[in-house]
Amino acid sequence: MVNLEGTLKKYGLDMPNPPARGGIYEPAKEFGGNLYYLSGCGPVINGKQLYMGKLGVEYTVEEGQAAARYCVLNLLANLQAAIGDLGRVKRIVKMLCFVAGSDTFYDHPKVANGGSQLLEDIFGVEIGRCARSAVGMNALPGNIPVEIELLVEV
Repeated sequence: MVNLEGTLKKYGLDMPNPPARGGIYEPAKEFGGNLYYLSGCGPVINGKQLYMGKLGVEYTVEEGQAAARYCVLNLLANLQAAIGDLGRVKRIVKMLCFVAGSDTFYDHPKVANGGSQLLEDIFGVEIGRCARSAVGMNALPGNIPVEIELLVEV
């Protein structure tokens, strides 16, 4: 059972509008009849860039986790636009989290936990806990500190 409203309230968040495209791509692409690949989203909510910079320089792990939650919110907004009802989600299959950090920042998985925890809080462990990779980057588009993409089964 999806606990979107309760979880958003818990974190003091609101469901954003689907983010504007940043290039020539589809925000959500169905394949195999029941899978959706969700293109990477950053922490830009309703057109406002909330974070600019790198982990270990401008931001702490906790701030990175908050940025990751905003990334997931954007992904869910795109998914909801594509499928209509997040209650159709059968499982979150995979999350790939890109983290822009200093040369001495090594806590990429801890940053990704912000997005992972939000997915579990919304969908429960059975549906929301997914396979995951968290990788470090020198830079991300628009100087955002975190970008996340998802693979979802409906």
